[in-house]
Amino acid sequence: MTAPQPGPGSTSALSRRAPIPFRGRTTLLTLVVPAAITTAALAIAWAWRDDLPDPIAIHWGTHGPDGSGSLLLNVVVLAVVSMVAAGLLWALSFFAGRQSFLRRGAAGLSVWFVTVLEGVSTGGLSVQRGVTNWRDAGSIGGPMLVVFIVAAVATSLIIVLSPGDPPLPTIQPIPRSAPRLSISDSEQASWIREVFSPGYRVTLWSTVIAVAVVGILVGYWAITLAVGIVLGLAFVLFMHWVVTVNEDGLTVRSVLGRPRFRVPLDEVIEAKEVEVRPIAEFGGFGVRGDKRGRIGVIVRKGPAIEVHRTGDRIFIVTVDDAATAAALLNTLAGRTRA
Repeated sequence: MTAPQPGPGSTSALSRRAPIPFRGRTTLLTLVVPAAITTAALAIAWAWRDDLPDPIAIHWGTHGPDGSGSLLLNVVVLAVVSMVAAGLLWALSFFAGRQSFLRRGAAGLSVWFVTVLEGVSTGGLSVQRGVTNWRDAGSIGGPMLVVFIVAAVATSLIIVLSPGDPPLPTIQPIPRSAPRLSISDSEQASWIREVFSPGYRVTLWSTVIAVAVVGILVGYWAITLAVGIVLGLAFVLFMHWVVTVNEDGLTVRSVLGRPRFRVPLDEVIEAKEVEVRPIAEFGGFGVRGDKRGRIGVIVRKGPAIEVHRTGDRIFIVTVDDAATAAALLNTLAGRTRA
């Protein structure tokens, strides 16, 4: 067990920050891997340069290529954009990644973005090999579909390889001012609620149908339908959750089972009810973070459970009856300090 940690708001807690864990792995997954993907794309473009038209097609419309440009300028610009994006995401996770969600999210987004950007570029070059005029380039639909599949697989692998939060138990007592429930030490208790964004089902099906219709109209129906399904699935994953407080601590999981967040009882410093304004405080809805370092599940305006945990971490989830949940969490966590 760690030594007792200062409670939220104390002078000691504000003056001494917990170290950022796994910075080496963060650099490898968020910066080095995207740099390797970018380098590979540049090498392929260089190897194919003699087989490509000059200029090359750089944009496709519904009827084929409709824009051209310099091979060198195109690949260099994309490489710069890729590495700037990867660098920003690396800096975010390297300097602020106290919670695994941020580190995993930054690594996954970095690899996904660079894979898609460089993959689509390389796919566009592949359908131009042996072509003398850029207007005669083939369809990019097939390569794009492959790129999005590869990007999804690569992103999933990166997220799996990203380490979770290290255990940081504490023996510090729950503050006396923290809300509690009046239950005996031998009494078992649990609390569970579902929470979802108002009107999310309508938005979900509207998005899937709209994307499918657009895909059929523009001709790339397979790709756009796949994108619509992915968007719909992502919407379900991040806008419908089950929140539980019991002997395992606080567990917040998607209605589909994953993703899942858990705060064990021995890492709870204090839980309380707060009011959340999603747009003003978090810039939107879903799994979000704010400038205070809070990370959590924000799907509606109103009451939320805010849990201060060891390692200078704060987890928050919007849910009805948050006051009861916070009080029960403090009560159960207090039992672990006896």
